[in-house]
Amino acid sequence: MSNQDETPDNRLRKELPEEAPAGVAPEAAGADAQGSPRLTGRQRLAKGLWPPRVTRAQLIVAVLLFGLGFGLAVQVASNSDSDSALRGARQEDLVRILDELDDRTQRLEDEKQGLENQRDELENSSDQAEEARKQTIEKERQLGILAGTVAAQGPGITMTIDDTKGTVEADMLLDAIQELRAAGAEAIQVNGVRVVAGTYLTNSGKGVSVDGNKINTPYRFKVIGKPQDLEPALNIPGGVVQTLEKEQATATVERSDKIVVDALRAAKRPDYARSSSQ
Repeated sequence: MSNQDETPDNRLRKELPEEAPAGVAPEAAGADAQGSPRLTGRQRLAKGLWPPRVTRAQLIVAVLLFGLGFGLAVQVASNSDSDSALRGARQEDLVRILDELDDRTQRLEDEKQGLENQRDELENSSDQAEEARKQTIEKERQLGILAGTVAAQGPGITMTIDDTKGTVEADMLLDAIQELRAAGAEAIQVNGVRVVAGTYLTNSGKGVSVDGNKINTPYRFKVIGKPQDLEPALNIPGGVVQTLEKEQATATVERSDKIVVDALRAAKRPDYARSSSQ
């Protein structure tokens, strides 16, 4: 037939796509030219999210966040360990710790006030030379006590450590000395050896050496200072006494109105240091 014989309906039918066969699902009817099925919106979203496409910048940020989180976790764990002793402490122990901190603050305030009084006396004294001489002698006496070159006496405590198991080491005795100093000890003697600023302790066989002098158990500390400050400092939770007890050693602390520290150190002239006032 010629083109002229085609009716308008026939021409329209040729231009339209063929209808999908009956009974075929819409997904199958909407397949692409290669024959693969067309994905739904949910399937396309899942395909876009997995597998993840990680860029270098995202990887660096992830590593930094991980490091930050790890550091915070370590810090929290460290704080928890250091505060565990205080959390388990009794109310009277916490009150004792607070009192000790208040006493230390008060000692610093008293020292500050004493220095200010000395300054005022020097400024207001009519005979400044004589006043300066008196203060120099007093300062020399105080420095002699600290340097261990003169004997000292006063109120304080005696701490005796019995170590029958041989578990007490030099670092434990050093901790005791440091705790006593922090509590305001002004003169310390351990088994006949004067403790000064440069004192060092080392393990020596079954005993301990103090400045090269071997001492054996029992270790006896003679300490001059305020007994009300020294004894609580040794008995705080997690302090010196509890640490020694964990090592199966026993520590007893006795207060006294008169402690004599008579072990002396020879005055040593410095090899290089000289007074800047010369």
